[in-house]
Amino acid sequence: MTSYETVGRIEPALLDGIPSQIADVLAELTARASILGAALHPSTAQQLASLVRVMNAYYTNLIEGHVTRPRDIERALAGDLDVDEGRRNLQMEAAAHVRVQAHIDRLHAEGVLPDPVSVEFLKGLHAAFYQDAPEAMLLIRGKRHTFKMEPGRFRDTPEQDVEVGRHVPPDSERVVAFMDRFAQRYASNTLGAAGKILAIPAAHHRFNYIHPFPDGNGRVSRLMSHAMIQKAGIGAHGLWSVSRGMARGLESRQEYKQMMDHADTPRQGDLDGRGNLSLRALEEFTLWVLRVSLDQVTFMASLFDLPNLTARLKLYVDRSGRLKPEAFRLLEEAAIRGEFPRGDAGRITRLPERTARLVLGQVIDDGLLGSQTPKGPVSLRFPTKSLDLLFPQLFPST
Repeated sequence: MTSYETVGRIEPALLDGIPSQIADVLAELTARASILGAALHPSTAQQLASLVRVMNAYYTNLIEGHVTRPRDIERALAGDLDVDEGRRNLQMEAAAHVRVQAHIDRLHAEGVLPDPVSVEFLKGLHAAFYQDAPEAMLLIRGKRHTFKMEPGRFRDTPEQDVEVGRHVPPDSERVVAFMDRFAQRYASNTLGAAGKILAIPAAHHRFNYIHPFPDGNGRVSRLMSHAMIQKAGIGAHGLWSVSRGMARGLESRQEYKQMMDHADTPRQGDLDGRGNLSLRALEEFTLWVLRVSLDQVTFMASLFDLPNLTARLKLYVDRSGRLKPEAFRLLEEAAIRGEFPRGDAGRITRLPERTARLVLGQVIDDGLLGSQTPKGPVSLRFPTKSLDLLFPQLFPST
């Protein structure tokens, strides 16, 4: 076996100490993430987290070079798929991302989220993402072979050897050994609080460097990163998205691919760590991901800040042309309390009971309030038609 195929090829897997520049951003990210959404009622935060999942799916598709409009993702989640095969496949991919991320969030909320870097969990993510994929989506056309990918199965035959741009990942026969090393190096029970956060950028890159699956590695790595963010305690109940940050960058949308390629850099001399890859490049990639994450936490905190949110809800009612002014009081009540019984509509709007029920019905029909059952308490909803006004700049265009 050549040294090129030894598992040490992914070293350094972790930083050797924490440079002061990284430590500063790490501290600010941790502090801001801890207060994101603190003023929101858990029910409101839960509905906003559902919106963030759609946003995540939009941006993870964008990273793959595909534009899937939020309303098309919303349609796909409701089972309304486009007749055009290409657009339908994009809808299915986005809906799958939302579904798998929601599962991750449920596991985290229940306190049973497995270690996101474990082999079993990663295979499960891949299998879950592709569970409803049509046969054509599973056909992989390489330079020399065409084969059907099995969801949840690592590359394990020579026909599945790949090249990713200039990068040549480990041979398929070595993937299992590399992924065992990967799981060992990034195991959460071996890392402290800061270490769990610093492992997120490193694991994200090294996973894609190994490229364990024939296809879907970028999507799985972003879902894994989301799970690691939750596990590290900086997920803020799912109210921010690392995919949006990676897709947009700090100054250019090309930064993610450039930084991923930069992190492939081999060691540059005796002062550049002791591994096969450049320690300096890993530090720079880590700093970039942390800055991108901080930028997203800051942006979402301003967007979801309760006073700002209620002000935009009032503006939405004022501009709707169909909702009575008292509708805002219902939306404000839901934002603050999380939910309220339908029978409270008269008290909240200060309108006669029959008129209050009509106003409540209009808001529900508009999609801004909803409930689990036909007569159950209502809470805020965020339909895609409201996003341009309620959450400006969340998407490039909605």
